[in-house]
Amino acid sequence: MKHRILSTFAAAALALSASAAAAAEEVTYLFPAPDFLPAFAPFQLAKGKGYFEEAGLDVTFQVGKGGADVATQVALGNADLGGGIGDTPIIVRANGLEIRGVALLGGRGLTQLAWREDAGISGPEDLKGKSIGVLSFQDTTYYNLLGVLASAGLSKTDVDIQAVGPGGIIQLSIAGKLDAMSGVPEWIAAIEAAGVAMDQMPVDSVFPAMAQAIIASDDTIEERPEVVQGFVEAVLRGLRDISADPAAAAADYVSFVPQHSENLAGIEAILRAYAELIYPEGENQPLGSFDPARIKAVQDFYVDAGLVRTAVPVDELYTNEFIK
Repeated sequence: MKHRILSTFAAAALALSASAAAAAEEVTYLFPAPDFLPAFAPFQLAKGKGYFEEAGLDVTFQVGKGGADVATQVALGNADLGGGIGDTPIIVRANGLEIRGVALLGGRGLTQLAWREDAGISGPEDLKGKSIGVLSFQDTTYYNLLGVLASAGLSKTDVDIQAVGPGGIIQLSIAGKLDAMSGVPEWIAAIEAAGVAMDQMPVDSVFPAMAQAIIASDDTIEERPEVVQGFVEAVLRGLRDISADPAAAAADYVSFVPQHSENLAGIEAILRAYAELIYPEGENQPLGSFDPARIKAVQDFYVDAGLVRTAVPVDELYTNEFIK
């Protein structure tokens, strides 16, 4: 009798588990770069701590071939959601890709301007004649650098811009072959870890740069709004965990991402940089939301600089409907 009761309970538990699994919505999220990068910690925390599962989502991470590829795959429906920067829709929507931002991971800009302390630089006005590394010439690090230069009355012809990828930026900066870089906190941390003293400033102190963004197609927003809502809320929970306690978040993160298991101190420093420099809310900009005035300012600059062919209506570039 006892055995029969236990068997009945076990069968019921299995049935409930199977039912829950069947009810979970399958979601594919496409990263623009390897998913083990610390920049994507809010996503890894959302998955590892069960936030996606609590939202009724079964999330699979995949890695694309950069921001343009992610935008294309999301627009075509080959991925449900994807990663980019707040300016990604500005760049691709004019080319017919019907995507928009659904959440912005911080009220500050992702891109940082950093330079070797021995390079004779104290701000943008000192960049003339200097060598500056960017990821590529089709990347936000380059576009944002042009904005920084313009703020100081300079143009790309006044400096030596080198598109050398993240590894090149790190190695050339360490070797003293780059004076400065336009990039992200991880790269700065890697250079400093090699013993090179660096100084830096947030690009958004002189140009309205934006943080990472979650992007979705117009079709997904219309047809699966509950999926987008659940995904956004789960990722923002992960982000808030980092902001509230970078040390605890780093410990959780390295337990979920084995590539960093031997570098807890380094990961904590990077997450602390994100919490202090990028994640804080902007003025009149609740966490996760887009500021249309900021988007317009960036789009206007990109059009004037010839980075995009034409402007599109700002309200087609984002939605704040999933920010509660």
